[in-house]
Amino acid sequence: MSEFQLVMPKMGESIAEATIIKWLKNEGDVIAIDETVLEIATDKVDSEVPSPKAGILVKKLYKDGDVIAVNMPIAIIQLAGSASAAPAAPIVQAPNIVTKIEATVHTAINTAAPVSGVAGSNKFYSPLVLNIAREENVSMSELETIAGSGNEGRVTKRDILTFVSNRTGGTPQPVAAPVSMPAAISTPIIETPKTPAPVAAAVTSVSGGDEVIEMDRMRKLIADHMVMSKQTSPHVTSFVEADVTNMVLWREKNKKTFEKREGEKITFTPLFIECVARAIKDYPMINCSVNGTNIIKKKNINIGMAAALPSGNLIVPVIKNADTMNLIGITKSVNDLANRARANQLKPDDISGGTFTITNVGGFGNLMGTPIINQPQVAIMATGVIKKKPAVMETEFGDVIAIRHMMFLSLSYDHRVVDGSLGGSFLRRVADYMEQWDVNRES
Repeated sequence: MSEFQLVMPKMGESIAEATIIKWLKNEGDVIAIDETVLEIATDKVDSEVPSPKAGILVKKLYKDGDVIAVNMPIAIIQLAGSASAAPAAPIVQAPNIVTKIEATVHTAINTAAPVSGVAGSNKFYSPLVLNIAREENVSMSELETIAGSGNEGRVTKRDILTFVSNRTGGTPQPVAAPVSMPAAISTPIIETPKTPAPVAAAVTSVSGGDEVIEMDRMRKLIADHMVMSKQTSPHVTSFVEADVTNMVLWREKNKKTFEKREGEKITFTPLFIECVARAIKDYPMINCSVNGTNIIKKKNINIGMAAALPSGNLIVPVIKNADTMNLIGITKSVNDLANRARANQLKPDDISGGTFTITNVGGFGNLMGTPIINQPQVAIMATGVIKKKPAVMETEFGDVIAIRHMMFLSLSYDHRVVDGSLGGSFLRRVADYMEQWDVNRES
């Protein structure tokens, strides 16, 4: 019997896993080539997974809601024309090291003497939770009282850190016997970087008029991604004010002609992207990512632009090789990606591979912002609202005060690899290119 393993596709260079939203095919269903089998989601985009081969779905290896690593088998398809008498052979997967550790801990806890004098416990605690309990002097009796938010009520890392934080902030507790790992366990524990315990009140007050809104799946993923970025990169933000009068005048003069000729509306975003791409070529070390202690200088200049979705969430489609495009090409790419983002029609490739990001806080009337870096990039620039302001101009006849179109630019950068000199110089260069925009250039 000929079988094919459908695997979790890779959704971008920084995406290591995806969540199964919904299976669209059941076991026993016939599947055509390129027919969608299931829907998946990452912290960046939702997508469909088609089958590259025709056949019958004989085994689903995971269920809705499961989180699967990329390139792992998720289903078995019996290829068309093969014998179907025998059932699908089970896939023997090598469990990852965390699964091995949890299985060993589970066995050892069930067979060893009760920990901290508490017998008859049938709860399972992961090695990480037990390790934190030991370090923070949390007894097993206290551990038993923690209400777990994980699957099937399992106590998670966040649960125990919240418990420790609340206990530390409240009435002092007597030092209890620490939770010890059973001697039978010899599998090494994978150390993870400690994160500060969330500061939260033991009880959240909700009055009669308050509304409790649960985060949707995408908002939860965005929240996790933002927290991870702040914990990963020491953020520094620099600001400059740019005189973009020439840009404003040029766009006003050319926008109708441009739309009539190209069938596309031209906003300020393509103009900003062109200036940023030119500045990146001058300062290529801003176009980097970090891998451990290695700095990876990117060859391609792929600029992401934060776009608002109808749900209120944000997504960052990417203009690939922006430095090789003319203004018409950039404009067409910007409009296409923005339209498909609003229609929820972006593909995984549309939001992957970014090396630098621009976010327009001016679209909401804001003067400036301090954006959070889109990992694994090392910098993100925010453009503020364009406002008419009196400004001092130097002329051959002396200084004069004139009404100019001004805007603030802000650059948040990863201070591990981008220092103030590089970050400030790059941002100033972007502003220079904006201010030097040729009002007589062809559209």
